[in-house]
Amino acid sequence: MKSANLFSAHEKFEHIPMRDAEVYYLRQLQLAQAPDLVMRQLIDKVSWRAENIVVWGRTHPQPRLIAWYGDAGKNYTYSGTLWEPLPWTAVLLDIKSRVEGATRTDFNSVLLNYYRDHRDSMGFHSDDEPEFGEEPVLASLSLGKERTFILKHRRDKTLRPVRLKLASGSLLLMKGNTQHYWKHGIDKEARPCGPRVNLTFRRILT
Repeated sequence: MKSANLFSAHEKFEHIPMRDAEVYYLRQLQLAQAPDLVMRQLIDKVSWRAENIVVWGRTHPQPRLIAWYGDAGKNYTYSGTLWEPLPWTAVLLDIKSRVEGATRTDFNSVLLNYYRDHRDSMGFHSDDEPEFGEEPVLASLSLGKERTFILKHRRDKTLRPVRLKLASGSLLLMKGNTQHYWKHGIDKEARPCGPRVNLTFRRILT
């Protein structure tokens, strides 16, 4: 991978070479505490929700817990459900400030996913909802157990999937046409593993 000092004199992002995409990886974002301690605070304090999804006409519990925080009025339709943002907490505002400093991008909302163990996962999708604009910028912070983030090209099936192991405390930045051409997801693990919390910071334009 080509290392590039892209956004800040103190943050070094690695460029992930992918066609039709702009993806960058920061191995460690400086946080107020160790990543596992921050994760434990979020697990204990965030208002997590268990939602259902409909697949082929059948309703199933979503294989992870979810929460949506952000500026007032920044609603988000996710998996067919309208989410009204919960008000920012002090911990989330501190994390947001650090993510914005590293990426030099302003965000007004965050989707949190809590993967409780190896059985939790995220199906393949693109974050291309109209409220994000034509070229959305997403900054995704991982805390806890390392999981494999998989990206698949939506049109060219000859391209091999890109697999990224996201370390605790790492930040993944996706921008440009990434959501238009690629979908992403996290598979279940074959072996038991500990919890993981992911925070994907976004900007709602409406």
